[in-house]
Amino acid sequence: MTAAADGSPEAPSSNGADALIDTLAASGLRAIFANPGTSEMHLVAALDRRPEMSPVLCLHETVTSGAADGYARMAERPAATLLHLGPGLGNAWANLHNARRGASPVLNLVGDHAEDHLRYDAPLTSDLPALAGSVSHYVKRTRSAQTAAADAALAYAEAARAPGQVATLILPADAAWNAAAGPASPQPVAPPAAVDGACVDRVAAAMRAAKAAGGSVGILLRGQGLRGAPLRDAAKIAAATGARLFCDTFAPRLERGVGAPAVERLPYFAEQITPVLEELTLLVLVQSSPPVSFFAYPGKPSWCLPEGCETAYLAHPHEDAAQALADLATALGASGPAPLAEAGALGGSPTGPLTADAIGAALAQNTPEGAIIVDEAATTGLGVYPSLAAAPRHDHLNLTGGAIGWGLPAALGASIAAPDRKVICLHGDGGAMYSVQALWSMAREQADVLTIIMANRAYAILQIELSRVQAVNPGPKAHSTLDLTRPALDFTALARGMGVEASRAETAEQFVDQLRSALARRGPRDGPDDAVFQQDASV
Repeated sequence: MTAAADGSPEAPSSNGADALIDTLAASGLRAIFANPGTSEMHLVAALDRRPEMSPVLCLHETVTSGAADGYARMAERPAATLLHLGPGLGNAWANLHNARRGASPVLNLVGDHAEDHLRYDAPLTSDLPALAGSVSHYVKRTRSAQTAAADAALAYAEAARAPGQVATLILPADAAWNAAAGPASPQPVAPPAAVDGACVDRVAAAMRAAKAAGGSVGILLRGQGLRGAPLRDAAKIAAATGARLFCDTFAPRLERGVGAPAVERLPYFAEQITPVLEELTLLVLVQSSPPVSFFAYPGKPSWCLPEGCETAYLAHPHEDAAQALADLATALGASGPAPLAEAGALGGSPTGPLTADAIGAALAQNTPEGAIIVDEAATTGLGVYPSLAAAPRHDHLNLTGGAIGWGLPAALGASIAAPDRKVICLHGDGGAMYSVQALWSMAREQADVLTIIMANRAYAILQIELSRVQAVNPGPKAHSTLDLTRPALDFTALARGMGVEASRAETAEQFVDQLRSALARRGPRDGPDDAVFQQDASV
C-alpha cells in the first residue's frame, strides 16, 4: 500500500501500467511529455493516480523529445516521453539525436502492439528495437506485466547514468493491461566515475611543461565544467597558468553573463576555428572532444587543431569533471578567486535598422537575472551571441546535434523544469516550422517563455553552405529550395492561432518596446492578455 500526496492511502497497483508509473514516481520521474495512442491508454490512465507527475500534451512527437531534452538539461534528472509505436518514436527521433549529443537524461516510454497481435503484422507494426537502438544508449522490451515495474526502474537508472543517457523502454499493450504484483524498488543510479589522481597529476605536469617551453595551453570545457563551482575552478586554473578557456560551439548548457567566468566559444566554421587555436601546443579536454569541422568541405580542414598540438584528457564525459577540476586547481596552486565578467557600459538603447547587433544589444540591456536563453537562431544567433556576454548572469542552452526544430520544444521543457525563471527562445524561422506546435503546449501549460523569431525568409545558413561546398553555378531552382517566400510565413498569425499573443517589429525601436513589454509580464496565456511575445525580426 502506498500513500497519496495528501497522506491518504492509494489503491495498490492493479496492472502493469500502474506498477510501471508507481515505480517511475518513486524513482524520481516528475515530467512526461506525451503524444500517446491506443497502445498507451493504460499508461495514460495510470497517471491519474500520481499527482506528483506532470504529463504535458504535445501535438507532435518532435515536441515531446525536444521538451524532454530541455527539461533534463535544467532539472539535471530524467524527463520522459510517451510515444505511440514505431511511427511515434520515428517522429521523435531528430530531437532524441540532439538529446543524445547533449548527454541529456531522457527516458522514452514507447507503447507497442500486444504480443499476441504482432503475428498479424498490423499496419503500425515496426522493428521498434532497431529504431530505438539507433538513438538510445539503452533499449529494453518488456515481456510481461510482471516485469514492467522492474524494467522501468532499470531504464530510469540507465537514463540517469552519468553524464546522461537516452533510454528507451518498449511496453507491449498487454504488459500494460495485465495484472501485476506491484511497483518495484528504484534502482541505484551509478555516480560519475572518479578521475584517478595520477591522471590529474599527468595533466598538471603537461600544463607546466607546456608553459615552461613557451607554449600555449587551452582548456576545452563541456558538461559539468561549464557551470557552477567547476566553471569557477576552471577559471582559477586559467588565471593561475595563463591557459585559455574554451567551450564547444554548441555546448549543451553554459553559465554566462555578468558575474560568471568568461569562456571563449569556438567559432562555427573550421577556417574560423583554426586561427583561434593556431598557437596552442596543448589542449586539455574536460568532458569534451578535439574540435572538428561540422561538415566536410572541398579543400577545407576537418581536424581543427594545429599540427603538433597535444591533447590531454582530464575527464571523459562519464567521469566526475567537478572533482577533477577541483583537484587540478589544487595541484597547480590555483587558489585565488575566479575572475568573473563585470558589468560594462552598455550604451544607449539601439535605434535604426533591426540588425543582429541591435537585437543583441537590446537583449543584453533587458534580459533579467537568471534567465534561460534557448538558442536555435542559427545565422542571426551567431551575431547576437557576443552581446549576451554583457547580459546579467543566465544559462545558455544550445542545439547540440544539428537536427533543427529543437529550440521551441526545448524552451517549453526548460520552463517546465524551472517555472520561476524567464525563458527566452531565439529561433530562426525555417527551424521553427519543424516544431511550431510547441507554441500550443506553451500556452496550455502557462509556460513563461518569450519567443523571438528571426525572420530570414530563407534557410539562411544553407544559402551560405551552398557557396561553401562550391556547388557549380546554382540557378533559380537551386535557390528556390532555400527560399521561404511565395508565400512568406506569418508567424504572428501562426502564434495567435495557437493561443499565443504575437507582435512584429521592423525597427530596433519597435523591438525594444515590444521586448520590454513582453519581459514585464508572465506568459504565455490563452486569451487577449497572453504574455508570450512572438518577435518576427527581419534581419
